[in-house]
Amino acid sequence: MANPAIQSAKPIAKPFTLTLNQKATLLFLLILGVVLLVWEAGARLNLFSQLMPPASETLKDFWWWVSNPFFDYGPNDKGIGWMLLTSLRRVLLGFAIGSAIAIPLGILIGLSEVTSRAVDPFIQILKPVSPLAWLPLGLGLLKNSENTALFVIAITSIWPTLINTKFGVSHVDQSYLDVSRTLGASRWRTLTKVILPAAAPYIVSGLRISIGIAWLVIVAAEILVGGSGVGYFVWNEWNNLKITSIITAILVIGLVGLVLDRLFGLLQNWVAFGRRL
Repeated sequence: MANPAIQSAKPIAKPFTLTLNQKATLLFLLILGVVLLVWEAGARLNLFSQLMPPASETLKDFWWWVSNPFFDYGPNDKGIGWMLLTSLRRVLLGFAIGSAIAIPLGILIGLSEVTSRAVDPFIQILKPVSPLAWLPLGLGLLKNSENTALFVIAITSIWPTLINTKFGVSHVDQSYLDVSRTLGASRWRTLTKVILPAAAPYIVSGLRISIGIAWLVIVAAEILVGGSGVGYFVWNEWNNLKITSIITAILVIGLVGLVLDRLFGLLQNWVAFGRRL
């Protein structure tokens, strides 16, 4: 016969608790709601500049642009989707050019302490130069706005990848290199099978920073060189005093930058996981 005390026992219900991600999401929505409320009230009560539109009007315009991204009524009247694709093409091409220079050069510098010390002053001098300073030089040398945009993207995005590649190659665990020498591996095999896999997380980390810089630079480059792209879109809408469209472009630029960063973050995690295996 079952024990009555056991029969009467009931499982104790656990109190409902939010996960960390749920708490963060709720806090994000709360902050967003407060910002939109203050924005709307400030614009309606004329607390801001007269050019500042209400949040409701901006969100309405934002939805119109993102729901009709690919209309084309002429060179100066295109959907933001076409502008975005143009900018992405420039960014990815300029980023690829910069990476194709930075990774091999970083490997060569990282393999030699003497070369690393000799090249470091050039890196430290050129790294902090603003992209706007490179634009006149690019226009003067290349005499083409499209090539100038690619030049500026490449020259400004090259440094994080170069520095991280150099660091990763020069800081490979010495025990890995000792084992490679003991097994009689050639220098090429040591480079491809030991050094590069060990340095891969650092290289991808540099690429992640570089793609962010490349996307940051494209707006300034397109504002100055003109033609098309999200930078040109921002400048053209400012000339038309369409502040809601400018805010829409800012949000789209930020969202695309977030997606690019997350994609390289996934690649970085995958490379790091492969290294642990």
